[in-house]
Amino acid sequence: MITIGEYLCQCLHSLGVNHIFGVPGDYVLDLMDVLVESPIELVCTCNELNAGYAADAYARVKGMGAVCVTYGVGGFSLVNAVVGAYAERVPLVVISGASDRSIRRDNLLLHHTTGDYNLQFSIMEKVTVASVILTNSAQAASQIEQTLAACLHHKRPVYIEIPRDMVYRPCIPSEKPIYLPDNLTDAAALEEAIEEAAFLLEKAEKPIILAGVEFHRFKLQDKLLKLLEVTGYPLATTILGKSSISEMQPQFIGTYVGALSREYVKQRVENADCVLCLGAIMSDMNLGGFTANLNPNNLINANSEKVKIKHHFYQPVFLGDFIDGLINKLSHKEAATLEIKPAAELKNLEFIAVPEQKLTNARFYERMNHFIAQESFVISDTGDAIIATIDLLMPQKTDFIGQAFYLSIGYSIPACLGVAFAAPNTRPIVFVGDGAFQMTAQELSTIIRHHLNPIIFLINNDGYTIERVIQDNIYNDLQPWKYHQLPAVFNGESWSCQVSTEGELEKALSIAQGNIDRLSFIEVHLDRFDCSQGLTRLGQALRSPHA
Repeated sequence: MITIGEYLCQCLHSLGVNHIFGVPGDYVLDLMDVLVESPIELVCTCNELNAGYAADAYARVKGMGAVCVTYGVGGFSLVNAVVGAYAERVPLVVISGASDRSIRRDNLLLHHTTGDYNLQFSIMEKVTVASVILTNSAQAASQIEQTLAACLHHKRPVYIEIPRDMVYRPCIPSEKPIYLPDNLTDAAALEEAIEEAAFLLEKAEKPIILAGVEFHRFKLQDKLLKLLEVTGYPLATTILGKSSISEMQPQFIGTYVGALSREYVKQRVENADCVLCLGAIMSDMNLGGFTANLNPNNLINANSEKVKIKHHFYQPVFLGDFIDGLINKLSHKEAATLEIKPAAELKNLEFIAVPEQKLTNARFYERMNHFIAQESFVISDTGDAIIATIDLLMPQKTDFIGQAFYLSIGYSIPACLGVAFAAPNTRPIVFVGDGAFQMTAQELSTIIRHHLNPIIFLINNDGYTIERVIQDNIYNDLQPWKYHQLPAVFNGESWSCQVSTEGELEKALSIAQGNIDRLSFIEVHLDRFDCSQGLTRLGQALRSPHA
């Protein structure tokens, strides 16, 4: 008979999870032994937080990710990554070992605990959509199935805790596949939402679509393309919604982030007489530090489960059903009437390097717009890296990943690890600032250990530049590392260099493109306050009035 540990692995593998990230500890060693013998590859990271970030990025690519840790010191170290996944709607499965049930009953004080054996569960319960402790063999299979189904349905983290003495206990699996509940839509609410939305859009002269992250999470990209084809409308995306479609598509005008946007994008979105906002999280960062100026009287705001038009709410209405209804209802508008300036035109300007010229932020990212190739992943860390990459164009089958809502610095290096395992035939390109890199630098070791081949651009501008433009003081200073020398410390196949001029960058890019079998790490030196225009505007928006 199959054991509880084996059944959990079997369920995860059936849902496309081929790798689990984690850190060993005595309460989870038995489960990890089961993992090692399963079809799933266990990828051990340098710490639990990094394992969480890696699993988060893996889930963004594959549709589900998993992390496995020990109790207490492991689980609590992981919490920040779980909260980020919850905020950004990432289907992450958190698995934790725990002490034997008999020890819990006797209230013995154990290492890695406070004596409260429900503490980790109660914390995880607040940042997941379903949480369970497997204490009954007869119920374990159904509890696993229900918890994983909740993860897939809500696109948010779940928590499964397995006491050490339950791993090898037998369980009776369901004969049916994991039940995924339908995306329930109220037919009457849907019909009314479509009627009101279509009325506003049909009479509008300058409508626009603003696409958000839920196109990624619910795999609705094809519906978006069909909607664009039917209507002819221009499209902008939020940062989290970036790369919902190829950004070379002629109706794509750019990324809208309030005052952080290019001027044309800002004006075209804010002057639209009807904004069809689909699947977006209306957070401060997605709205450019709340500098966005979207007239609520011209806004149709549809998310995964509801539609809001002016003061009218329609729910439950699944986003995919709402888009299907619009496709069948809306007529086509001619491009000549819609003031569309394709973002792809940004690539029409040839980049000519001036070999001896010192690199600047603007020139570096201008060069990157011509460097990013099809079928890759671009990962940007919190800081000026994510702001500066707003206007990098993602070609066909190139996806953008960044924590643009939760904004936890240090995400990108372990996220690169997760992406590399989730999409082994692509090459991740990472943009990370020196401050963010110092948070999770040790995961370079795991990348090298597994012979992965990302290209990592370490932007060295001497400290926390994103904080400097908001409010500067000594707390924004860092110990200056010799970043380009770090890969050699981790004792494996890699190549690294540092660049300060445009000529040095060109040489480094040529070498990195040829190094297809190893990590390429390029340290880019920029001046301390040389940042993107978008970051300067964000700093002005967020600056404390008390400073």
